[in-house]
Amino acid sequence: MTREVASIKEIRAWADQLLNVAGMQDYCPNGLQVEGKASVNVLISGVTASEALIRAAIAQHADAILVHHGYFWRSENPTLEGMKRRRIALLLQHDINLLAYHLPLDVHPELGNNAYLRDKLGIQQEGVLTSDGLGGIGHLANPLTPSALAAQLAKELNQTPQHIAGGNKQIRRLAWCSGAAQHLIERAHRLGADAYLSGEVSEQTYHFAVENRIDYYALGHHASERGGVQYLGEALARQFNLKHHFIDVPNPI
Repeated sequence: MTREVASIKEIRAWADQLLNVAGMQDYCPNGLQVEGKASVNVLISGVTASEALIRAAIAQHADAILVHHGYFWRSENPTLEGMKRRRIALLLQHDINLLAYHLPLDVHPELGNNAYLRDKLGIQQEGVLTSDGLGGIGHLANPLTPSALAAQLAKELNQTPQHIAGGNKQIRRLAWCSGAAQHLIERAHRLGADAYLSGEVSEQTYHFAVENRIDYYALGHHASERGGVQYLGEALARQFNLKHHFIDVPNPI
């Protein structure tokens, strides 16, 4: 029996609806950003549509690439020159589709980046951090010391977090939000979190954490957002019988 090959139109429509793309305001277009071949057999997922990821996908004979960080950001230069030209030229030369989902992939309660962090750490979620569904607040079934939590994060995310000690002896209630969401530490503190986890850190984050006795863990932007594309890629593979591979292009930031 011959396996039916899915079309990029079907894949795009299904993912757009699943992630409620039409209901989200974002800094970039979500969904299909660069059109390639009409049918898809091999799907490669990765965090960012860098040249390194595209070349790795070409080596895997990809028909489509799925990322969290794509192109055409609101504040960027719109002209196709330099780095952007090289990236898009590779996609067009090899007839590869590029699908990108940013905020819709952060907020999805089952397939999103924050859902992945929750699952990896075994957090019992109680709610979200923002009115548009970003992040989460919850508790650990078994409290951990701050150093033990840092060790678990390093193990699960394969990257040692930057830890700002807030002076807590145990971490039970915590909040988290993937990416550049260090500013939400204030919201996490108001909700009574012992610790807050995010992707990046700013100078003022240190002082807020120390003075308000809330432990802060900067996981790395890349490390905090590996999960959503893997979850979504696996869901697309099941739905459309695709061959899916996640490629992690190392990035310590």
